[in-house]
Amino acid sequence: MDFVVRAVDVGFGNTKYVTSVSGNEIRCASFPSVAYPSMREPSVQPGYERRKTVAVPINGLFYEVGPEVELAADTFRATQMHDRYTETPEYMALLRGALALMKQPSIDLLVVGLPVAALTAKKAALEKAVTGTHDIGNGKTVVVRKALAVAQPQGALVDFAVQHGKSGAIEREQSLILDPGSRTFDWLVARGMRLVQAKSHSVNRGVFDILQAIAAEIGHDIGTPYSDIEAIDLALRTGKNPVIYQKPYDISRAMPMAHSIAQQAVASMLRWIDASYSFQNIILVGGGAYLFKKAVKEAFPKHKILEVKDPLHANVRGFQIAGMNHAPKLFGVAATASQGGV
Repeated sequence: MDFVVRAVDVGFGNTKYVTSVSGNEIRCASFPSVAYPSMREPSVQPGYERRKTVAVPINGLFYEVGPEVELAADTFRATQMHDRYTETPEYMALLRGALALMKQPSIDLLVVGLPVAALTAKKAALEKAVTGTHDIGNGKTVVVRKALAVAQPQGALVDFAVQHGKSGAIEREQSLILDPGSRTFDWLVARGMRLVQAKSHSVNRGVFDILQAIAAEIGHDIGTPYSDIEAIDLALRTGKNPVIYQKPYDISRAMPMAHSIAQQAVASMLRWIDASYSFQNIILVGGGAYLFKKAVKEAFPKHKILEVKDPLHANVRGFQIAGMNHAPKLFGVAATASQGGV
């Protein structure tokens, strides 16, 4: 028997999801974790221009989500960066938006992620909320038969092991996985593939803190509040200065502040772990890896900091692999899970 397994990682900054699997190739996509509510289905409103989004109905409102969600935006960026994020309609809209974009009407096992610090408290409730029939709009539904919630960096560990051909060897090794996200800086200590809960945690010191601090510095320099977080993020990723008042702004002036925040996050992590010499693998993943790499290297000067290809999607790729391995056991059938595309 074959199973349809898919994975979604609804982060504070981006929602990542698996679109299809073909052989050993796992294809992923993502969109900003922003959901804009409306009283009416956006496509029937006057002046609507078709864009790459979906409108998900929840509690009498339509939440527009997807790759071009910024085209639906007003001047307020609607984010839900708090500990009850997974309980909000925005979270469910983002999850269902990913399900809609997968174009898979029925999923036997859906793997989702949680920050390390939230795993114990939120795991059961999230798995229950994700299981069942989801209205994705336009009269369409997606049925999720079972759900599995795992710590976000655990997915990255699985992805690293597969990418580097270490699936067997890593079972005898200790690993530290660092995952700087938009809101949280997560770390996971693992023996083999098993999480060491007492040494794994999260702190609310992520990429968004860096972007906000840089925005404040820019505002001070130009003499007016500056809030174009997306422009700062793009500038940091590409190395091209943002244009402000028709002139390039030298963003390198703000990098000491960015580095200081990254150091704070890493310092918090160092208080939880001990005997760093025992780690065979220190793995840096996540969309914010490029902003934290220097601080991590300073903290572990005698280690090689390992990375994966396409670190933004490392967690969700690992979720997919873990789900395909776990599905036969979960359903009590001695068969392999399907990796087939949609």
